[in-house]
Amino acid sequence: MIYSDNSNENLVKVRDVMMDQYAIVEGVITVAEAVRIAKQRQIKALIVNKRHDADEYGIVLMNDIAKKVLALDRSPERTNIYEIMTKPALSVNASMDVRYCARLFERFGISRAPVIEGGEIKGMVSYNNIVLNGMLREE
Repeated sequence: MIYSDNSNENLVKVRDVMMDQYAIVEGVITVAEAVRIAKQRQIKALIVNKRHDADEYGIVLMNDIAKKVLALDRSPERTNIYEIMTKPALSVNASMDVRYCARLFERFGISRAPVIEGGEIKGMVSYNNIVLNGMLREE
């Protein structure tokens, strides 16, 4: 069990379970380039960089590519990431309690999100990370 009482000492935070392996790409790269990057880094989502300071990050999951490119028979060499990304990407704070992160994922129907700390991306968190790295933590 994650929590034995209401004190903060047993609190599992997103930073404790997130993966620090991620990739930030530009929106103008092709889907083919994005797939190569994801395969090389063994990741399941790409964060799309902001175009300027007032912009927001985007996100592309491999299932986005399957649904919006492969299933629709679009060319991965001629489709840009910005055409299929989700923007703005819903992000979570590194200090968020993993229970709230799981609730947020459920409420918005997402399975992973960039982790932000101090205005910068520090990692990526998913349901898998929360369950495998957070639920049965040893004291």
